[in-house]
Amino acid sequence: MSGIAELRANSSATIDATIIAISPVRDVTTSRGPSQVADATLQDSTGTIQLTLWGDDIKRFSVGQKIRISDGWVKDFRGKLQISAGRSGTISIQP
Repeated sequence: MSGIAELRANSSATIDATIIAISPVRDVTTSRGPSQVADATLQDSTGTIQLTLWGDDIKRFSVGQKIRISDGWVKDFRGKLQISAGRSGTISIQP
């Protein structure tokens, strides 16, 4: 398990963090067609990172929840690190 400050672009990671903010939902067009996306800001004791939420995941999560991202994917987007579930990862709500 990593802290947010230890994350590096183009690598997989497992982190525990708390959602401290969620952006307004945006409508986007992807190669698979129209979709909705929102950015959640995650925080742990080492820092913050953006989590990209797509489609139904936007409604699943709310500010204040503790979550675990298992086997997530970290990338550099416009000079800032972001994490997502990626192809094989999962996001779960922690008690």
